[in-house]
Amino acid sequence: MANTGDIEARIEAQRRQIHYHNYRYYVLDDPVVSDAEYDALMRELRELEVAHPELATPDSPTQRVGGEPLEAFQRVRHVRPMLSLQDAFDEGKMRDWLTRISKLLTQGVSADDLEFVVEPKIDGLTVVLTYEGGQLALGATRGNGVEGEDVTQNLRTIRSVPLRIPVSPNGPAPARLVVRGEAYMPIGAFREFNRRQEELGEKTLANPRNAAAGSIRQLDPRITASRPLDLFTYAVVDVEGKAIPVPGRHRTGRTQWEALEYLRELGFPINPANRLLDDLDAVIEYYDHWLEQREALDYEIDGVVVKINDLVVQEALGSVGNAPRGAVAFKFPGREAITKLLDIRVNVGRVGTITPYALLEPVRLSGATMRQATLHNEDYIREKDIRKGDTVLVRRVGEVIPQVLRPLVELRAGQEQAWRMPKVCPSCGEPIVRPEGEVAYYCVNAACPAQLVRRIEHFASRGTMEIEGLGEKIARQLVDEGLLRDVADIYYLRQEDLLPLEGFAEKKVENLVGAIEVSKDRPLARLITALGIRYVGDVVAQLLAGHYRSLDALMAASQEELEGIEGIGPRIAQSVVEWFNRPRNRRVVEKLRRAGVRMTEEVVEAKGPRPLAGLTFVITGTLSIPRDEMAALIERHGGRVTGSVSRRTNYLLAGASPGGSKYSRAQELGTLVIGEEELRELCPELVEGMMGDR
Repeated sequence: MANTGDIEARIEAQRRQIHYHNYRYYVLDDPVVSDAEYDALMRELRELEVAHPELATPDSPTQRVGGEPLEAFQRVRHVRPMLSLQDAFDEGKMRDWLTRISKLLTQGVSADDLEFVVEPKIDGLTVVLTYEGGQLALGATRGNGVEGEDVTQNLRTIRSVPLRIPVSPNGPAPARLVVRGEAYMPIGAFREFNRRQEELGEKTLANPRNAAAGSIRQLDPRITASRPLDLFTYAVVDVEGKAIPVPGRHRTGRTQWEALEYLRELGFPINPANRLLDDLDAVIEYYDHWLEQREALDYEIDGVVVKINDLVVQEALGSVGNAPRGAVAFKFPGREAITKLLDIRVNVGRVGTITPYALLEPVRLSGATMRQATLHNEDYIREKDIRKGDTVLVRRVGEVIPQVLRPLVELRAGQEQAWRMPKVCPSCGEPIVRPEGEVAYYCVNAACPAQLVRRIEHFASRGTMEIEGLGEKIARQLVDEGLLRDVADIYYLRQEDLLPLEGFAEKKVENLVGAIEVSKDRPLARLITALGIRYVGDVVAQLLAGHYRSLDALMAASQEELEGIEGIGPRIAQSVVEWFNRPRNRRVVEKLRRAGVRMTEEVVEAKGPRPLAGLTFVITGTLSIPRDEMAALIERHGGRVTGSVSRRTNYLLAGASPGGSKYSRAQELGTLVIGEEELRELCPELVEGMMGDR
């Protein structure tokens, strides 16, 4: 039996490996091991820590899921003041800044001698990270610049934040290091998070900047852990045990660019868009480039930061008020504008979500004319007291359509009108509902015209009925022509209906009609997913198809029966029952039946041994085959697939881009996370099935 010293050494070696691989993946974007190999390392470390809890440490990579909720944040004093930057809004102001500081330069130094470090000014939340003995000891917000809030537990959950400084090629990490950076939420991740929230009927986040700040200031670190946050570092605030460029602690001639290189060397994430430039003309070119290309970035920026490269010169220039003279924020034209809110209307989404939006008096914003803005939901309108006729402040947040931030109540004239959500869908006239505990209203009519194009696109997409050639553009054309009034009408399209339409040549019509015919024999789970029932994705559909084996049996199920299926909660069960109780939805099902669409699930048992018998799986991410097909293969070999991770889950099968909530829950419960290679090791018979399904 291994002694404690051997086990401790093994755990420490495992942590070093995982920290290194996190650095390769999250900082360099250059992994050197597969997901399966990484998961195996994490699994072994987790098992060792569970077996030896006395050896668990806060800097372990297993601790990123977040600890217990806090009652309040503690205030902490920064080792040095966290100064803010003065702003410049145009080229003239930048040249004025250079002229002012030129007069203050020490003898022998002129403006022509200066170099500048420039970087995109990320619109996120400033954080200060303190490392003691190479380990993250404290993470704080900037606060008022002198004091901030202790948000260490939350910052530990961000995977690009090193929990431990990797060993530098030039020697050990410093005994103490304080680093400043910007935490942010990538725009793509922000949009995907909100998309999922909308599908679940949950509250969405307002914008990436507020999302980052609000996520880090959550009293429950587990909420922070579920949010897709990232980090760039940009300054060394203080250091002990190593001579590196910090004002007051540097060696003569050390620079801001060297400070960034030092942080990169230690394994901290540095923005690859940073540049070292020779003069102010080059700075202005850099500014113009990102003003034009800012939409190409996956994070919000509101300008560029310009710093004198020589830290000796920076220190000698000093500060004015709470801003250093040696740096400036070269800000982009404002993305905020003031205009009139003319009316409030609603949109109807694919799953029936009723979303209010504002009609605006046209206003120029970020180089474009804006006529509409999002209002999120009814609660948002009430909380902000936004009324028709208000003068409002609008902001563009990386989207084509901006959002209404707030009304300017001081400009009200008395004719403004309060707004309330309509009682019926503006498209079909059916009543709309707001499920208990949710912020969104829904139209539950499957034949609602406003939902129809999106429903058809979803019905025909890959992973559902997979009708090649029936995308959004064709769907809209067929709806406009009156040929499709619900998804079932797809199966009643004839060649003579399509040939007269613009853009429909004979071969195109033949291919589309053929693809529709082939889709009739898709598995039952795909049909259930294609119906567009709220909360019913491919995994839940697989559960329902596997349990009931026919659409008729599912239609007859009660809410109580549905809740008895592992992985089906009250919300899903209620949504399914309500959908099938709608007369229009039942008529759609009958039309599908008459058209010959398959509505039963064949029971296909694997021949020979059933190596997955007794094992429960949850699937997340993108796999080599559609997830419903993978679930069917697992069940054929004795396994069970559920929709959410619980204590009874044996494995989380994770593909590319796994869902954050499932992954976090698996880590919290100690559930083993595996990839497809490990699944094949558990069940070699799957290989033949997967190749056959391809």
